[in-house]
Amino acid sequence: MMKQILMIAVAWLAMGRFATAQELYVNTEPASNMPANSLGIRLTNKFLKMEHTGDMGMRFEPEIMWGVNKNLMLHAIGYASNMMQPSIRTEGGSVYAKYRFLSQDKQHAHFRMAAYVKGSVIDNPYYPVMEAGAHPTRKPYNNRELELEGATSGVSGGVIATQLLHKLALSTTLGYNRYMNNLKDNIPDGFSKNSVNYSLSAGYLVLPVKYKNYNQTNLNLYLELLGKTNTDAMGRGSYLDIAPAVQFIFNSTTRLDLSYRTQVAGEMPRNTFNSFLIRFEHNIFNIKK
Repeated sequence: MMKQILMIAVAWLAMGRFATAQELYVNTEPASNMPANSLGIRLTNKFLKMEHTGDMGMRFEPEIMWGVNKNLMLHAIGYASNMMQPSIRTEGGSVYAKYRFLSQDKQHAHFRMAAYVKGSVIDNPYYPVMEAGAHPTRKPYNNRELELEGATSGVSGGVIATQLLHKLALSTTLGYNRYMNNLKDNIPDGFSKNSVNYSLSAGYLVLPVKYKNYNQTNLNLYLELLGKTNTDAMGRGSYLDIAPAVQFIFNSTTRLDLSYRTQVAGEMPRNTFNSFLIRFEHNIFNIKK
């Protein structure tokens, strides 16, 4: 009897995480959280075309997520890449916390709002490191974008609002970023140390047409608009990217994300304008008996 109750409880928790699967955005976070007392493991690979060489760079991001309670979740993220040097090396890490402060629930619909903070500590140069005797880069290194995902140390914070309407979920983010010197390298002159980021995301549940049990495979389609504006007098600029994505969820515990991101507007000099993301995530529910 106790075993049956436990199995029902685990199934209920899993459905709580993935019943609103169209909110599990690929390039942004929703205002909703993972269930309390749950643990998530993510492995993300980003493949980015490097403008200064024309080569394909890769960034690897292992991540652990913890649902502390129904309103608070924490992330710990590591970064490794070959974007600033010829071979892959560890770049640093970051921590992320999100607190849900508003929940309004209706049948087949809900509205959530959350606040987030993030801090990154990075050990990376600001210009590519060339091997001895290597040929000069094909293009001058022209970049005015700083970001906390492996490139620059700093802090960020903001608010997220997410609206679920049956099979459609809409979400928007507005945040502020403050960039700081890396462990061994200072931010070069001409870079903006402050920026504002913003996003608009939409997710639609394609399959299953009707939920019958938590073992059904979910298919979600996403379209996200991701923008940033530098605010300092030096290094001003802005851009807007578009990122379509497809997502598969298996047994309400494991998901596979595929996304392509490219710039559609803007004048900010950047090192990468196009990227491809592949992510594997597995969730463990009820980690404490």
